[in-house]
Amino acid sequence: MLQVPYIRENKDLVISRLAKRNIHAAEMINNVIAFDEDRRRIQTELDNTLAESNVLSKEIGNLYKSGQVQEANALKEKTGQLKELSKQLTEDLNAKTTELTELLYKIPNVPNEIVPAGSTDADNEEVFREGDIPKLHEGALPHWELAKKYDIIDFELGNKITGAGFPVYKGKGARLQRALIAYFLDKNTEAGYTEFQLPHLVNEASGFGTGQLPDKEGQMYHVTADNLYLIPTAEVPGTNIFRDVVLNEGDLPIGITGYTPCFRREAGSYGAHVRGLNRLHQFDKVEILRVEHPSKSYEALDGMVAHVKTILQELKLPYRILRLCGGDLGFTSALTYDFEVFSTAQDRWLEISSVSNFETFQANRLKLRFKNSEGKNELAHTLNGSSLALPRVLAGILENCQTEKGIEIPEVLQPYTGFKIID
Repeated sequence: MLQVPYIRENKDLVISRLAKRNIHAAEMINNVIAFDEDRRRIQTELDNTLAESNVLSKEIGNLYKSGQVQEANALKEKTGQLKELSKQLTEDLNAKTTELTELLYKIPNVPNEIVPAGSTDADNEEVFREGDIPKLHEGALPHWELAKKYDIIDFELGNKITGAGFPVYKGKGARLQRALIAYFLDKNTEAGYTEFQLPHLVNEASGFGTGQLPDKEGQMYHVTADNLYLIPTAEVPGTNIFRDVVLNEGDLPIGITGYTPCFRREAGSYGAHVRGLNRLHQFDKVEILRVEHPSKSYEALDGMVAHVKTILQELKLPYRILRLCGGDLGFTSALTYDFEVFSTAQDRWLEISSVSNFETFQANRLKLRFKNSEGKNELAHTLNGSSLALPRVLAGILENCQTEKGIEIPEVLQPYTGFKIID
């Protein structure tokens, strides 16, 4: 959530940067400033009313002590009026504060200055590419056909048990899935991230804290009886560890990692681009999160990007990195880099990771602060990234590593799988 003082002091910049998201924000921003002026006016009037009431209360006490009962009773009538006025002003202040907060919840984060303008993913900028696209043998198959051929993933069984988008991993497919999770976690902990096992359901406050609510309410599975939400990513419970926390500056930076299943109701469509593992309602993902000093968060973002690169280099998968344009940028993000792996059998790029800096946007919602060198509370910066999302990584391995003899397992994963080939 944007801070009101920042909006007031940078009105034109906020409006121009939000235009990168194709949002005409002038009216919203002007309303924020107007609501805040109303809120401050009411607050001032309330403070003055309470101060006057306190002064009169002391005066009444002195009048009673000196035997001036009639004068004291006259002032009591005045304090009664002031109490009624303060009650009304308090109600007005709460209503105006709620109105302002609800408006702020609707405003996305301000894109960083290097975010390109654009409307769709076609406007994203490719900033890096690495790895050779393999030449597959004649008759090479997409991963959903390979899954059936080698009996490692059963999409129809998942559909029977739950519905579309809930695959069942079997045999070497399940082992490979588990190997990827362990490998990703090991890489992350070796890089200094502390591993956490996190809840798979969160409360409403956690959803608001990281910005999934109210923006993505329709995309989350909701357990209505308990008002809990199945997590769309480990980012939500992981970042909420720090909700309502005041850190010491010396505590920064903080890095955590965790594996969780992820649940998303996002509507699918028909066609090869959503077949198999391309889009799921339940999938596994390993996440990395950072809490950083504002002066170092973009250096940390570069470090996270470099870290994910090393994983893909070890897996020997062809990949590219995109800087997302304003129209494709997530609601809470100031800057996002997407990683995509090339699916040779499908002849297309598949997104496998997003690495983002949210600056103070989440921290303001979370009330995540640290005491700076002057002893004052300051909002921290939060960052997160997939390291990595499993379905499309698995799809890339199955398709890019297929041979006429079977699917060769990347060397770095073989100590985790215990086998070298799926045949």
